[in-house]
Amino acid sequence: MVHHRIRPFNTKETYPEQNLDNDLAQAVVARGALVFVRGQIGQDLNTYESVGAGDPAAQAHQAMRNIRMLLEEAGSDMTHICRLVVYLTDIRYREDVYRTMGEYLKGVHPVSTGLVVTALARRRIDRGRRGVVEIALGYARAVRGVGRREPPTRRGLR
Repeated sequence: MVHHRIRPFNTKETYPEQNLDNDLAQAVVARGALVFVRGQIGQDLNTYESVGAGDPAAQAHQAMRNIRMLLEEAGSDMTHICRLVVYLTDIRYREDVYRTMGEYLKGVHPVSTGLVVTALARRRIDRGRRGVVEIALGYARAVRGVGRREPPTRRGLR
């Protein structure tokens, strides 16, 4: 089975301020069973507009809304998230970001790793202000819809 690419794009159009020309996707449904989601930031996926410049909670809300939308487009939902990696540009943003994430993940219990980094790959979010958070979804299970097939039943894979 071919992997299903969700919201494919080229970086030339998405990031005009950078000299890039890469074909990517916002999410991939692999083998009809796993959903991999690209790291999400405070950017509206429909308009490519920045959201919440300088506001960690607003950027985290947008990133989590993006993750929810991409999972739904992949035939999954937030309850199937298994792993998250959170990148912060300043440890002082941790409480705001994690509190915001908690609103979307209540009862889900994914594993999570948080890292403090010097910068995110996108240079600027808005008017010279830097993005402060990126949330990367390790994977989730596809349960319905696009590319769905029955998950393997071999020991340890269900």
